[in-house]
Amino acid sequence: MIGSYVAVGDSFTEGVGDPGPDGSLVGWADRFAVLLADRRPEGDFDYTNLAVRGKLLDQVVEDQLPQALELASDLVSFCAGGNDILRPGTDPDEVAERFEQAVLRLTAVAGTVMVTTGFDTRGVPVLKRLRGKIATYNGHVRAIADRHGCPVLDLWSLKSIQDRRAWDGDRLHLSADGHTRVALRAGQVLGLEVPADPEQPWPPLPPRGTLEVRRDDVHWAREYLVPWIGRRLRGESSGDHVTAKGTLSPDDIKTRIASVA
Repeated sequence: MIGSYVAVGDSFTEGVGDPGPDGSLVGWADRFAVLLADRRPEGDFDYTNLAVRGKLLDQVVEDQLPQALELASDLVSFCAGGNDILRPGTDPDEVAERFEQAVLRLTAVAGTVMVTTGFDTRGVPVLKRLRGKIATYNGHVRAIADRHGCPVLDLWSLKSIQDRRAWDGDRLHLSADGHTRVALRAGQVLGLEVPADPEQPWPPLPPRGTLEVRRDDVHWAREYLVPWIGRRLRGESSGDHVTAKGTLSPDDIKTRIASVA
């Protein structure tokens, strides 16, 4: 029985794409924390989300690992390195070496360290060309998990999130439904009984015409792609002025989820 959980990572773990009623983010890790808390006596569960969007692996290690190590929780989820892999010229082999050093530090104090692979980006136009690089990094993550006895939240194999309804309008972050399916899969990874199948088929969608697809692509490029490229050129990060959520109450998370259900 897991009595404490710390989430470490970037925008994926912070919950970008899954806003609550007040605009604050929920995300898969918060939803997963609720699944864990429901298996404990009321008030007997501690949850802290340290993740901040846009952070590179070394920034996650420098800013979040000391807090995670101090908390020495029953469970740590560790998802980092994805933003490094998206940067031109980065070597997935070298990033994986630094990732493993962080895993070693976490496994020394935490009960269980769950690591996370990257998504299959074949359906994401701007990231499709990086699919091989992401797959290489994922292979390293799985090997590291094998060496250190870590469960793996394998996002590459979660086929249901290949549907466009699993993604936010920016096509880089999951929607609320996508985050929910990842939370359910995380529960399965730890052997929990979950309330729904994360691979449950989506309802059929009406076919879209070429004009509609093109219009959506133009809107996406104007609203999301151009600003994203601009931040990269200016050396800015979406998380430059963002503070981690910190300690959260599972009851408060439940209230926020219910408000947007």
